Amino acid sequence: MDTDVVIKVRGLRTQFGTQVIHDNLDLDIRRGQVVGVVGGSGTGKSVLLRTILGLNRPREGDIEVLGEDARQALDTVQRRTGVLFQNGALFSSLTVAENIQVPMREHLDLSRSLMDELAALKIGMVGLPPDAGPKFPSELSGGMRKRAGLARALSLDPEILFLDEPTAGLDPIGAAAFDNLIAELQKGLGLTVFMVTHDLDSLSAICDSIAVLVDKRVRLGTMAEHMQDAHPWIQSYFHGPRARAALDNRL
Repeated sequence: MDTDVVIKVRGLRTQFGTQVIHDNLDLDIRRGQVVGVVGGSGTGKSVLLRTILGLNRPREGDIEVLGEDARQALDTVQRRTGVLFQNGALFSSLTVAENIQVPMREHLDLSRSLMDELAALKIGMVGLPPDAGPKFPSELSGGMRKRAGLARALSLDPEILFLDEPTAGLDPIGAAAFDNLIAELQKGLGLTVFMVTHDLDSLSAICDSIAVLVDKRVRLGTMAEHMQDAHPWIQSYFHGPRARAALDNRL
C-alpha cells in the first residue's frame, strides 16, 4: 500500500436519478499536495468533494481517506479532516468562537476554558482580529466569514483540508490574500489541500496539481501538462484569455 496516498478513489460512480455525474472515476491525492479541482458546470466538482467526505453515497466504487473507508469510518474521517464549504456555512445563531468550537464539542472532551483558548488560537491563525470571537456571522464581512469558516475547518488540527470555492465572491485583492493564507497554512501545518475552484489565479498561485473533471472522470496533472491536453474543454479553459492573464500575473 502506498502510504503517501491520502485520498484514493477507485471506480466511482455517482448518480442522481437517471443523471450520471461520475462514471468509473479514479483519483489519487498524495500527502502534502495542494490539488485544485476544476470542471465545467454540471461536472460534479462539489459532488466529488462531498462524496469523498462520505456526505453523498455513490452508486459504485471505493473511497479511502487516510487509509480508512470513507463510508465505514465516517467519524474517524471527520476528526482528521476539515471542510470549508461555500460562503463559510456558519451557524448564524452562534458566535464565531462558538462556531469554531462545534467540532470540538462533537469529537473531543475538553473544558470550556480550553476550547475558548483554542478558538482564540484558530481565530489568530486565519488572520482575524481577537474581537471577532464574540461576534455573530452577520456582523462580519464576506471575507471575514470565509476566514471564520476556515478557522472552524482547522478546529481539530486536520491532516486534510477540503475547500469548496474558497475565493468565490471575493474581490481580486481579497482572493489573493486568501490564496496566500492557504499557502502559508499548508506549509506551516503540513496540510494536504483539496480545493474545488473556478479561480485560475488560485490554480496558478498555490496548486501543485490540478484535477480536471471531463467526460465523468478525472485527468490529474500540472497546469503545463493540461495546457498540452487536446481535449476541447481543457483547451478552452487553459488557453482562454483568463488563463493567459493568470499566467501573466504569475510571471
